[in-house]
Amino acid sequence: MSAALSRVAPADGADAADLSAAAPLLGTLAALVLRDLRLAARRRSEATLPIVFFIVAVGLFPLGVGPEPQTLRQIAPGVVWVCALLAAMLSVNSLYAGDHADGTLEQLLLCGQPLAGVALARSLSHWLLTGLPLVVVAPLFGLMFDLSAEGIGALVLGLLMGTPVLSLLGNVGAALTLGLRSGGMLVFLLVLPLAVPVLIFGTGAVGAVETGLSPQPHYALLGALLIATTGLAPLASAAALRISTE
Repeated sequence: MSAALSRVAPADGADAADLSAAAPLLGTLAALVLRDLRLAARRRSEATLPIVFFIVAVGLFPLGVGPEPQTLRQIAPGVVWVCALLAAMLSVNSLYAGDHADGTLEQLLLCGQPLAGVALARSLSHWLLTGLPLVVVAPLFGLMFDLSAEGIGALVLGLLMGTPVLSLLGNVGAALTLGLRSGGMLVFLLVLPLAVPVLIFGTGAVGAVETGLSPQPHYALLGALLIATTGLAPLASAAALRISTE
C-alpha cells in the first residue's frame, strides 16, 4: 500500500512522500487534492485559463449588447451561467490525461483505494481551481449587469451550489473519453445536455429574486442535483476509468 502510493506522483518527491504518509482513506484523498493544487500552481497559465476566459467572455457582453440597464439585468443570469459552464469544460479534458500518460492512473488503480473516492477528490480539485474562483468574481459581474443586491446574492449562491455539479459531470465525461482522439469535443457533447438543468435552475433563482418571487424551489432543485451527482458521478467515473485503462 505504502509502496504503491509512493509512486502516485512521480513528478515530485514531496508529492510522493505526502501520499505515502496518508494511509487512511480521507488522508489519501486529501493528499491527492493537495497534489493537484500543487501541480496547478506550477502550471499557472494552464490553471488560470478558465478563469480568464470567464472574465473576458462575461465582460464582453455589456459591450456588445449595449448599456441599457433593463436589458443587462435580463440577460445577466444566463450569460454568467453559460460562461461558467464553458469555463468549467475548458479544463475537464485534462483531469486524467497527465496521470494516464505517465502511469500514475494505473498506480491509483493498484493502490487499494476506492477509485470512486479518487474521482471525487479529482472533482474537488477541479472545483477549487475553476468553480470557486468563478463564485468569487461573480459579484463583480452582478454589479456590471446592474443586478440588485438580492440578485447578486442569488447568483453567488446558485453558482456555489451549481458549479460543483459541473465539475462532477465533467469528471464523468473526462473519464469516459480518456485516451480517445478529439476527447475534448466529446466531453462537451456528453456533459452539456446533463448540465442544462443546472443552468435552468441557477438562472431561475436569480430571475425569481429580480421579479420578487421566492428562489427557494430553485435552490432545492440545485441542492437535489448536487446530492445526486455527488453520490452517483464518482461511481460512474470510477467505472469509466476502469474501462478506459483495460
